[in-house]
Amino acid sequence: MPLDIEKYKEIQALRVNQWLEEWEKCNYSPDNHTRQPEKHFYIFTMPAIILKRLSGIYRRKLISGERRINDLGIQRKHEPIRSIEIGEYIRYGYPYSDLGSIKQRSGQFEDLKKPGWLPTSIVLNIIPEKDIRRGKSVHKDDLIKIREKNNSEIKIILPKSFTSIDWDSKQLPPIEIIDGQHRLWAFEDDKLINDIDGVYDLPIVAFFGLDISWQAYLFWTINIRPKRINASLAFDLFPLLRTEDWFERFHGHSIYREVRAQELTEHLWSHPDSPWYNHINMLGESGLDKPMVSQSAWVRSLLATFIKNWEGKGRSKKFGGLFGAQAGSDDEVLSWDRNQQVAFIISVGKSLRKFIFHNEYTWSKNLRKDMKFEINNDPAFYGPYSLLNTDQGIRGLLYITNDYFYKIITQLDLFEWSIDANSNNDEENISEAINDINNSESFKILESLSEGLSSFDWRSSAAPGLEPEEELIKKTFRGSGGYREIRICLLKHLAVCKGDIGKNSKALLDDLES
Repeated sequence: MPLDIEKYKEIQALRVNQWLEEWEKCNYSPDNHTRQPEKHFYIFTMPAIILKRLSGIYRRKLISGERRINDLGIQRKHEPIRSIEIGEYIRYGYPYSDLGSIKQRSGQFEDLKKPGWLPTSIVLNIIPEKDIRRGKSVHKDDLIKIREKNNSEIKIILPKSFTSIDWDSKQLPPIEIIDGQHRLWAFEDDKLINDIDGVYDLPIVAFFGLDISWQAYLFWTINIRPKRINASLAFDLFPLLRTEDWFERFHGHSIYREVRAQELTEHLWSHPDSPWYNHINMLGESGLDKPMVSQSAWVRSLLATFIKNWEGKGRSKKFGGLFGAQAGSDDEVLSWDRNQQVAFIISVGKSLRKFIFHNEYTWSKNLRKDMKFEINNDPAFYGPYSLLNTDQGIRGLLYITNDYFYKIITQLDLFEWSIDANSNNDEENISEAINDINNSESFKILESLSEGLSSFDWRSSAAPGLEPEEELIKKTFRGSGGYREIRICLLKHLAVCKGDIGKNSKALLDDLES
């Protein structure tokens, strides 16, 4: 039986007043996405498939090269496996939904089927006309309005344009899901929709015009504060938390930044496609047969580059971390999960290693002299006299790639890159993400940047055959001050490249030295 859309064009709601005088003293700032919220919210019910449409959560037919920009709303991450599990629960209840497919098909456990109730509320935000997300607003025909009479008769008025279940928003979906998106994605299953005859109401708590930092705060208090999911996963599901001042002041760096840096390092060491596969000194051992950069050095370098918030105190927002700072004209946070982050850094390393291997520069030939080698043991990349096999060299590489892509982020499709985790296996998901990067426009830029970096003289100060002045320059890379020196030297090297690589590198150099 088709769903009668007209029946739901006006939905009865309750207004919940929650406000204390003490809250007037809180810090509210539109510039920090924390403008003062309304002093109430609303409670009502709505069929799941209608809510999915109004929040932009539904299957899209993908055209090659296009991204699903609006599928998850702003700053949300979807894990398909979780939604599949919820869908099974809705259809069969517990414990039948947890049985394997063989047991379900056997017909011996039919008595274990139970109702699949979802009594907990979906928490959402209704977007008003004035609010902008990634340069987009809700079209006037797609706005959801709230009509109130004497605080007693309250109606949620659905968009005028919403006339069928195949509806699509003209610009931005009018609803953002704060908590409950995986429950909604469960209704992506056509069989489930047919089983429930199209109608399965969900309880809803709705805010109106709630700024996005308050949404991150709500997500945290609902999901993480009661210890329901771990903090690392939370930062993937709602990346805006990575830059929330209140969170960092209260919990410090250890909750996200240091833990995430260690997670990335472990995957860089363990993933077979990584150029650093089995080539990171995870235990900090001394006297190894082959030199390796230690895990702690990798963690420090990631914290100083990709995972940093802002660089230095009181300086303008010129150098942020690609995975840890707001970027672009809308001050968004790149909503990549851990697997995407790992895949990007692996692609950086593989690209640079490839260009070094396939070119015979003077510096690389000197390091390979009288040696047999392959790409996986190239002395120019892995040898004892290569800066790329030192703390300073890794820091320099991460500095330049992070700074470069952070600067040009608005010119790329990085905000729209989304990978569904179709497996519980991180290695498979990382491999899928690497393949996706290799087929993107951003990869062409990455390749050009890597080609420019490959011609830099990556020999260390201890390398044989260095001229005195060359050795002196290399010695400046030692110690804590060496990180800045190698960063400047790499940018100066890239600044003379042709095209955008040279132009953007020169701009970065000017910013760094200003």
